[in-house]
Amino acid sequence: MSEKLKIKLSIADRVYPLTIPMEQEEGLRKAAKKIEAMIKQFEQNYAVRDKQDVLAMCALQFASQATQKNIDKNSDHEEATKRLQALSALLDEQL
Repeated sequence: MSEKLKIKLSIADRVYPLTIPMEQEEGLRKAAKKIEAMIKQFEQNYAVRDKQDVLAMCALQFASQATQKNIDKNSDHEEATKRLQALSALLDEQL
């Protein structure tokens, strides 16, 4: 069983205490840093009313990136399937 670790992550000027499996620590810390960097970027580039707006924009950005990766992955898979089917048809013709 995985050993639990207590950590504190700071996001948007708030501290979040978490109890997590040790193997998740690095990923969570990197994600928190990525969120903080994105918050800073949004605050510098846009007129922001409050942290809620910035956090909503961060959530939208991350969700759109994840969704686009899935779309691209599915598209790549479909393209590879088409190519394999074409190669298979060519092999069938030759045999």
